[in-house]
Amino acid sequence: MKKIAKNLILDNKIRPKIIAEISGNHAGNKKRFLNLIKSAFINGADLVKIQTYEPIDITLNKKNKYFKISSGIWKNTYLWSLYKKACTPFSWHKDAFKIAKTYKKIIFSSPFSIRAVNHLESFDCPIYKIASFEITDLKLINYVASKRKKIILSTGMSNILEIKKAIKIINKYHNNIVILHCISSYPTKIKDADLNKILYLKKLFPKYEIGLSDHTNGISTSIIATHIGVSYIEKHFNLDNMKTADSTFSIKPYQLKELSESIDYLFDSFKKRNPLQKKNIFLRRSIFSCKNIKKNEKITIDNINTLRPKIGICASEFYKILNRKAKRNIKKNEPIHYSDLK
Repeated sequence: MKKIAKNLILDNKIRPKIIAEISGNHAGNKKRFLNLIKSAFINGADLVKIQTYEPIDITLNKKNKYFKISSGIWKNTYLWSLYKKACTPFSWHKDAFKIAKTYKKIIFSSPFSIRAVNHLESFDCPIYKIASFEITDLKLINYVASKRKKIILSTGMSNILEIKKAIKIINKYHNNIVILHCISSYPTKIKDADLNKILYLKKLFPKYEIGLSDHTNGISTSIIATHIGVSYIEKHFNLDNMKTADSTFSIKPYQLKELSESIDYLFDSFKKRNPLQKKNIFLRRSIFSCKNIKKNEKITIDNINTLRPKIGICASEFYKILNRKAKRNIKKNEPIHYSDLK
């Protein structure tokens, strides 16, 4: 955290947008899926993201060591089983886009195949996200980019060459790109969030918006990222304590609301001085006479002092008024104003 704080750059000009990622938190229940979207919008999400795939789009239905996850929260789970459990059926998408329209908000998706892109195009999906695991699938990226929609490019596990290759493909069609710093560890420990990477990406890719895909628990990492300056913050979102494929690194409605409000308060503080401070400015010192000063007598360090409250000339002007002459007789312990001086 010390290393991050040393490099903080408070350069936000636009409030970061919050993306609520639904992913597999619907637990296979359509009603829950639609309620997740509604709750996300109600509690402060600017955008909702879903994932568009079926297991066949990602892997094979094989049960051998090559298709078995060996570590992490999905340890000993076969890929097909995980994706079967977490996928969002294509038949649910229509209602999801209807809800977004009702709330006048944006819903978009991460497609994992060309047929997924075609399905999303039927709803005029406004944004596409390339998931971190797909950043090397240049064929998919090329097809997504050909739709000429904004692309959010997640960079978990990626090296700079892989990021540049993906951007080069997209640039054949457009340059409307958001690059997300991401640590593809679920959940990510706060100490491993590597937020300095945001500064590095901003320097390396100044043409593009930079955001954060945050897999840490809670909202503190996202708030720190707001300080650094990001355009988007993505958090996995769950309705309650139900255990799902992604529940261990998801925030709940009250946390989403707190994140949205905290960003509002924090971003406002970047733009304006706190008006409450003006009420207390009278507690500063100003210049008083410490002796009786006669008309035409010089102001010296022996006949003035600085005291509270600030009802006379500001204490910072102490040396500036030395040797000026009094226009009138000034009694001891009176505040001195410029109108009292020649």
